[in-house]
Amino acid sequence: MAPQPQTTPDHLLLTTDLEETAAIWHLVLSAVQISHHIHYDNNWQLFVTADKELRAIHELESYCAENKDWPPPPPAPDLDFTPLLQPPTLFLMGSLILFFSITGPWEQHSLWFIQGAGNGERILHEGEWWRLLTALTLHADMVHLLSNCLIGGWLVHFFCRITGTGLGLFSILFNAACANLLNIIVHGPDHQFVGFSTAVFAVIGMLATLTHQGRKKITGSHFLMPLMAGTSLLAILGSSGERTDIGAHLFGLLCGLVFGQFLSREPLHSLRHSLLFQCVFFLLFLTLLIGSWLLALRA
Repeated sequence: MAPQPQTTPDHLLLTTDLEETAAIWHLVLSAVQISHHIHYDNNWQLFVTADKELRAIHELESYCAENKDWPPPPPAPDLDFTPLLQPPTLFLMGSLILFFSITGPWEQHSLWFIQGAGNGERILHEGEWWRLLTALTLHADMVHLLSNCLIGGWLVHFFCRITGTGLGLFSILFNAACANLLNIIVHGPDHQFVGFSTAVFAVIGMLATLTHQGRKKITGSHFLMPLMAGTSLLAILGSSGERTDIGAHLFGLLCGLVFGQFLSREPLHSLRHSLLFQCVFFLLFLTLLIGSWLLALRA
């Protein structure tokens, strides 16, 4: 029996300027075993035999219908976030200045510093954990205070514009307390400290991480960019001066870099739009800070 002559695809069905579209045609028609041929001549041309024309059109239309709007567009970056409550930056910095007018500079016999200054011995061995927080509101002298207010005020305001007031202030307080704890663990029970600068460097660390999260892919050197940015600021702002607590600055920066990863993830990233969520964290911030001083003065 003589072999049947094979029909050559000679009927022009579709044309396109996109090679990707032509590749999809080839995959779809090959999957359903429809004989076809794709030729390039200034554009991509799909040829099928005349008897397969209707079936080929049906298969291609079915594929397009099933894959309409796929893949879904990536979510638009949330760059227009506006906090529901504006950061009370001037009030916070003004409170630090007002508090300094009451406590005065660091003196050996000052009740405020005796009860509230960071003291490794009291924290590690006597459980006076509130000193991790109360020490943030005390300053050694006016220069120490103003440097923290001028630099820290601007950074805190910008940070709370990204995270929302409640979440931002609680994050600053939490990271500063963690950094102070790590610092006395490293330095030992003889270490003493005061000042808001630990919180300032925690903010720098969180900002370095948050502002870098817009990249779709963070690998290799990209992963190190927040760390490099933070350590550069540490070298510029926080590693000189006779009374500078470099350990507090370093651990504040490191805690901020790590915690910034959590702030950029769900559900915190979405919950920052919630007024209730922000109010709860703002109340936690006030409760921890005021409660710490009440414990310190009662002790």
